[in-house]
Amino acid sequence: MRTTFSFLLFLLLTAVSSQEDFLAKQYFNDGAFEKAVVFYEKLVLKNPRRTDYGEGLIACYQQLERYGDAEKYLLKQLENPRAYPTFYVELGYNHTLQNEDDKAREYYEKALARIEENPNYGYGIGFRFQKYALLDWALSAYSKAMELNPELDYNYQMAKIYGEQGDVEKMYRSYLTLISEGKTSKSNVLRSIDDFISSDPENGNNLTLKKVLLENAQRNPDILWNELLSWLFVQQKQFRSAFRQEKAIYKRMDGSSMQRLEGLGELTLEENDYEIAQEIFEYIVENTADKNTRLNAQLNLIDLQLLDANAKTINAVQQQYEELMEIYGYDSQTLQLQVAFANFLTFKKDTPAEAIDILKKSLELPLNQRGKAFIKLALGDILVYDQKFNEALIYFSQIQKGLKNDVLGQDARFKVAQTSFYKGDFDWALTQLKVLRGSTSQLIANDAMQLSLLISDNSLEDSTQTALKKYARADLLGYQNKTREAIDTLDDILQNHKGEKIEDDALLKQGELLENLKEYEAAEFNYLKITEFYADGILADDAHFALGELYRKILKQPEKAKSQYEKIIYNHQDSYYFPQARKNFRMLRGDSIN
Repeated sequence: MRTTFSFLLFLLLTAVSSQEDFLAKQYFNDGAFEKAVVFYEKLVLKNPRRTDYGEGLIACYQQLERYGDAEKYLLKQLENPRAYPTFYVELGYNHTLQNEDDKAREYYEKALARIEENPNYGYGIGFRFQKYALLDWALSAYSKAMELNPELDYNYQMAKIYGEQGDVEKMYRSYLTLISEGKTSKSNVLRSIDDFISSDPENGNNLTLKKVLLENAQRNPDILWNELLSWLFVQQKQFRSAFRQEKAIYKRMDGSSMQRLEGLGELTLEENDYEIAQEIFEYIVENTADKNTRLNAQLNLIDLQLLDANAKTINAVQQQYEELMEIYGYDSQTLQLQVAFANFLTFKKDTPAEAIDILKKSLELPLNQRGKAFIKLALGDILVYDQKFNEALIYFSQIQKGLKNDVLGQDARFKVAQTSFYKGDFDWALTQLKVLRGSTSQLIANDAMQLSLLISDNSLEDSTQTALKKYARADLLGYQNKTREAIDTLDDILQNHKGEKIEDDALLKQGELLENLKEYEAAEFNYLKITEFYADGILADDAHFALGELYRKILKQPEKAKSQYEKIIYNHQDSYYFPQARKNFRMLRGDSIN
């Protein structure tokens, strides 16, 4: 019985202590220091060995300018011969707050003197100096500890301090020494110096890093310096210079993989630097011994050709695809070729029947579940293009059931909803979309939410769903690359359904289609109309982002682009586009991009 009572008493005391801890921190964070100090005094009394309670109490005293109480507490702690020497730093800082610099120095020097007794104190003392931005003292602590015990290494901490002091070159040299000596990873260092680098090649910090890297490369030729120079050139979007470094890396790593070059090629595509992208993929084709790597590069080169496709280009590309099919054939390891060729035949040649035959033949290969899903997804897309909706739904549903919790399964469910939307089966589409609004893929969840709202809003407003059926028709026409017909159908909505909720959806979709036709001024007009007349609507952030991308990538008007991204940053913080808008805004402003 006594044991049970003791246990219950222990639980009660623990609960009370936890409550006091919570309240002390809460009051402190709220700036209610008079209330916080009461709880910290109790906690310190009950738990004299808990350093976090002691630090909380000292901080409260200092916030309340009760410096005498803070000193009294600290001196009492130092009566213990085993007291940790960071208390000297705390005492010194307590005098610094009172502008008593001589007294503060006296205690700081006492803290450093304790390092001579035990160099292992160097880290704790140095870290405490850093906490109070006493950077020169922190450097002295780390240096003294390493001098007394060469096995200790605080160079990483010291490099960070050099950066905080604005001695960027010394910081770079320290970090690079750490990497070259194998004392830290390249990724750690890049994270640390990224805040000092911008996208501007003429930025002083960028030029300093380039100088230091080149000096290291001349003094000690090592592949590391090529990798870091390539990273720097990528930050500055100097992809040709990065390509030169990557070629040097590949040549020096005899027989190495093309993974780095492939990554650079993909990045140049994303950044629309098509000339360099072509050079990179051509280099991969000429130099790789890996069949799959070569094929992926060849497919990327075909995609580049199709950017400005005409009838002559289309025929040349078809011949290239046919030659690749002869070389690689039907193989479970080259499904990307079969899907790419099928998509080309459908979306560029308007011959879906041939494409369907290719993919159905591919399904006869010995494939795992994901391989089958990959083919079925592409096959379903082509069947939708061919308006064979029911057959497409069968394939999408099979993927959805087989890979329920996979992104491929969620993508298939969205395609079920989208196909049902094209069919005019809005209720079933809505049922699927409601499930997807909680998708693990943010893109799928965002698309599902927008299509769901489009259907529900316009079904409530118009029981006949006339405008919604027209929109679904236009959306399908756009999917089939019948862009002009789709634009005309959307014009019908804009002319005959003025003032209805579907108007901003029609404007946005039409703007996207106009961009596809390179009618950029007309697209800009549509987006601006949404931001002006539907500024509080759910598509306002879409329109701002579309304008930002149009100004940045196509019209080369960075100030206008910045303005659009800024509107998302300040007015649409819950937007799907918020992270990318913030990144683009910072890049245009010349900030470093983490």
